[in-house]
Amino acid sequence: MLTRLSAHACERYPRGTTASVQQRRIGDTAVSAIGLGAMPLSTKDERPSPAGAEAVVHAALDAGVTLIDTADAYARDEAEFGHNETLVADALRSYGSGGSDVLVATKGGHTRRGVDWELDGSPAYLRAACEASLRRLGVDAIGLYQLHRPDPATPWEESMGAVRALADDGLVRMVGISNADVAQIDVARSIVGDALVSVQNQFSPGWRFSAGELAHCAGHGLAFLPWSPFGGVTAAGSLGSTAPAFAKVAEELGVSVYRVTLAWHLAQSDAVVAIPGATRRESIVDSAAAADLELSPDQLARLDAA
Repeated sequence: MLTRLSAHACERYPRGTTASVQQRRIGDTAVSAIGLGAMPLSTKDERPSPAGAEAVVHAALDAGVTLIDTADAYARDEAEFGHNETLVADALRSYGSGGSDVLVATKGGHTRRGVDWELDGSPAYLRAACEASLRRLGVDAIGLYQLHRPDPATPWEESMGAVRALADDGLVRMVGISNADVAQIDVARSIVGDALVSVQNQFSPGWRFSAGELAHCAGHGLAFLPWSPFGGVTAAGSLGSTAPAFAKVAEELGVSVYRVTLAWHLAQSDAVVAIPGATRRESIVDSAAAADLELSPDQLARLDAA
């Protein structure tokens, strides 16, 4: 059984003129329980203009979000490689001093060939990718650097040694891994040590196959960042079997099904920090409010069983 955590049990952290929201921890850093997944700002066919993307990031910060998840490969194609990191860095700079409170989590290890996604987890590539991310983000050390996906052509131990070296050399402050199974998490723990703080895997009401990894993270003090958190509930035209239960609870509470879905994620474990994507200001404001939505035991049981 995963550890449950009530919204009222979490610490609060006022951000001046911004909203005060539930906090959780990634390593030694307190972050908002709901972060912003910045990927859609660069990869969606109908992505916002640069000004519109900046407005989304600023709306997230105004709503109390203090975690932004990005990656060097988040772009339409190879020619735009690094687009999302540059966008996030520009938006934080234009926000002013409040942007310094934000933990920026980026990733390396995915490459692009034209519009295709490929992999390179070799130590030489990861160091070069990290150094390029440092330049785009305009920082001396990356707050959280995540290996984007295991590379079958590179032994996992070599990739983990590479990210450990990045931490040892001060290029990154904390390390995460993404799309990893329990065995890979344990190898990472043994090699990276205390610098390893998080795992980012696909997990949603309609895709619960990483439940074992989530529980493993909770048992070992690692944050778990579910990507594609709305899967199976809100995808237009392809609603899964979980959708009716989540829609019913949303109706009962008078809130969006998106907010209910994120509240369900947070109720799984206090290790969870959700990172929903957004391309509109209204979307991230609604998502951020999920940090303070408390589901009743009956509602939570129905959603768990959906």
